[in-house]
Amino acid sequence: MKQRISNLLAYLALTLFIISCFEAKNTALDNNQILYFGGDILTMQGTEPNYVEAIVTNADSIVFIGRLSESKELFPSVREVNLNGKTLLPGFIDAHAHFAGFPSQSIGAQILPPPDAGANNISSLIKILKAWSTPENIQLTGWIFGMGFDDSVLAEKRFPTKEDLDKVSTEHPVMIIHISGHFCVVNSKGLELLDITSETPNPEGGIIRRISGTEEPNGVLEELAAIPIMPMVLGPKSEEALKSFLISGQDMALSYGYTTVQEGRAMPSSHLFLEHAAMTNFLKLDVVSYIDYSVADSLLNTDWYSSSYKNHYRIGGVKLTLDGSPQGRTAWRTLPYLIAPDGAEEGYLGYPAIPNDKDVEDIYENAFRNNWQIHTHANGDAAMDQMIRTLKKVTNKYGNEGRRDVLIHGQYVREDQLDEFKNLDIIASLFPLHTFYWGDWHKELIGDSLGNKISPTRTALNKGLKITIHTDAPVALPNLMRVIWTATNRVSRSGNIIGENERLTPYEALKCITEWSAYQHFEEESKGTLEVGKLADLVILDSNPIKVDIENIKNIVVLQTIKEGSTVYKKETVANIK
Repeated sequence: MKQRISNLLAYLALTLFIISCFEAKNTALDNNQILYFGGDILTMQGTEPNYVEAIVTNADSIVFIGRLSESKELFPSVREVNLNGKTLLPGFIDAHAHFAGFPSQSIGAQILPPPDAGANNISSLIKILKAWSTPENIQLTGWIFGMGFDDSVLAEKRFPTKEDLDKVSTEHPVMIIHISGHFCVVNSKGLELLDITSETPNPEGGIIRRISGTEEPNGVLEELAAIPIMPMVLGPKSEEALKSFLISGQDMALSYGYTTVQEGRAMPSSHLFLEHAAMTNFLKLDVVSYIDYSVADSLLNTDWYSSSYKNHYRIGGVKLTLDGSPQGRTAWRTLPYLIAPDGAEEGYLGYPAIPNDKDVEDIYENAFRNNWQIHTHANGDAAMDQMIRTLKKVTNKYGNEGRRDVLIHGQYVREDQLDEFKNLDIIASLFPLHTFYWGDWHKELIGDSLGNKISPTRTALNKGLKITIHTDAPVALPNLMRVIWTATNRVSRSGNIIGENERLTPYEALKCITEWSAYQHFEEESKGTLEVGKLADLVILDSNPIKVDIENIKNIVVLQTIKEGSTVYKKETVANIK
């Protein structure tokens, strides 16, 4: 009997131990679970806005969506977060940006024009650069630098030159990057360090601008004379500088609600930068890179090329650039610009990055043969003609099922070209930020009628194309609420309407940076909408973009960014969310 009692007590003790462990496990699980309620929770599912009362997340994913009463029954020990009237959506996924450039934009001299900064003339630009050029800042890269000057807004309506930048410093090299990202200007010291002289030839696809009547460089470098040197010049020169760059760039992205961001044209240096960030477990958001075609064979044959992330980083495919910047007048057109750039002859059309169609066809063939998704930058209609001509040949040979190849920007796309892209099953990632920043300038460059048709989002959507929209940051600030505002308003700096018939609804514009951009990146199974089983990638806004007056969308503020259930950004003034 005593033995039976002893065994019973042992059994009860074991049972109690198991129960206590189970309860402890449940308690630990409950501590990882968060219930959000009390605001507009917009799932982004379906063709019309769909709201739910509550959402519950666990350590990294969504485990419940539905009625608040049901959530409390199913998860009685969950930690509760009352949104207090704020708006919760899926985390934002910009369809095209250059994340490796975010640090330079955020940490460099702020030479954007109003409303983003104060560089509205060359003297103010020089003043900003001088104020920034402290010994501590110069030590970051060895250069005085800033990103985002805009000749179309500067009072002088011209590019600064080396003589202008020599007023900043003759002792230290100076580089400023055009808001398009397709030009830079360096001072005399910079030209010396880059070994660019009167005897340096123009590279294919690029121009070294010269002082009129001479071969002497004036400091302005275009396209492939500029793009390869910019990441080398602006790379951090020490571990401490690298850390400062990483923190500054990532914090900026998170503050705008990004949970997934793109590096849209990775060169070896930018890939190494992101690889380092991943391997040191620094990244708090997902970064997907598209590798420049010139180095694709080496980098896409590594473990980084994957459909899944390693420490929040992966390579997703290839990037091909066929022309330049429309506002910089290097986009390749079939009709002449009405205002040619300095030094160009009448009838100037811009120019191709890769003049020979066979070379472009070979790049596409390499991508199709290896089943690499390819993103193609093309702004001018001549560049898009080249894209269509060459893609047709390769598609006829390999087919395009499941490829999801992407047109990037497409500012001057024609309607007949949109039809061709629909037939080729190309996703059109358009850039309606242009309507605000350069809408007035486009009308001067290509005329009023064509100027109203830039970034034709409504026409593309009506034709049945899959579309997304993007910031192209650091071309502009990675402010996704301003992207939504421009896509729905299409108002220029001067207040002119730029193509009223091309407006999206706020809901459609939000789809472009959530569900549709997740699809573009082959990530619709885990991101883009609020559904059970998807990642708990969330953003909380102070207002609902669908319910506010569309003029006020640009003023909406990100209060909190949540990546896989963890808060990675929180605005200081959000005490009312608790």
